[in-house]
Amino acid sequence: TFTVEEAVETIGFGRFHIMLFLIMGSTGVAEAMEIMLIAVMSPLIQCEWQLQDWQVALVTTMVFFGYMVFSIVLGLLADRYGRWKILLLSFLWAAYFSLLTSFAPSYIWFVFLRAMVGGGVAGHAQGEENKQIIVVCSCSNSFLSLGKVFWLAGSLLIIGLASVVNPTIGWRWLIRIASIPGILLILVFKFIPESARYNVSTGNMGAALATLQRIAKMNGVAMPEGELREPAKERRGRFKDLMHPKYLRTTLQIWIIW
Repeated sequence: TFTVEEAVETIGFGRFHIMLFLIMGSTGVAEAMEIMLIAVMSPLIQCEWQLQDWQVALVTTMVFFGYMVFSIVLGLLADRYGRWKILLLSFLWAAYFSLLTSFAPSYIWFVFLRAMVGGGVAGHAQGEENKQIIVVCSCSNSFLSLGKVFWLAGSLLIIGLASVVNPTIGWRWLIRIASIPGILLILVFKFIPESARYNVSTGNMGAALATLQRIAKMNGVAMPEGELREPAKERRGRFKDLMHPKYLRTTLQIWIIW
């Protein structure tokens, strides 16, 4: 018999992981563009709707408020229904509300719709989690760290677009153009499998094995011999575990850093 972890180590790093890295890394481009969008639009909406400084700041605040609330909700849903489904839902959600924002008739509508966009973008983190769950092996750690380049690329891209689009056709078109990467990613999600670890955790051994076989075939290597077995059941973590004396110092340090 073999476990998912042993299969991943045997399969190693190959073409499948490069494809996954490029697609899931591109979620960072879409996320950065949506988050940085407010920074390059704020002066324009302030002028158009005669906003005070606190009203402009409230837009950014509400984006991250939506991000915070939906991070918790989507994280719980992903544990229950799978990361792939929630990732797809989050991209559909973010693209839909982002496009609606470009038609916002008033400041109040704009704030509400951007908060909804923030909620959708929060689900993009499931792509990062799915990428790490699928590709984690001793050979891929340095490759995973390169994923941060995509966020930087998205930030630079939206700033460059804003310098061209804002003075010519306006901020509403900038929002529409910034939605394109997210929409394109929806079309390639069919190439991304659900995590084999998630399928094993839900008892769906057939789907987990199919995912591993697909990865092995694309990488051009053989699967390990034997049958896929389910690891021993472990108690699921709970929020209060973060407050345990063993983890409290690390928990507080991470919270402060973020």
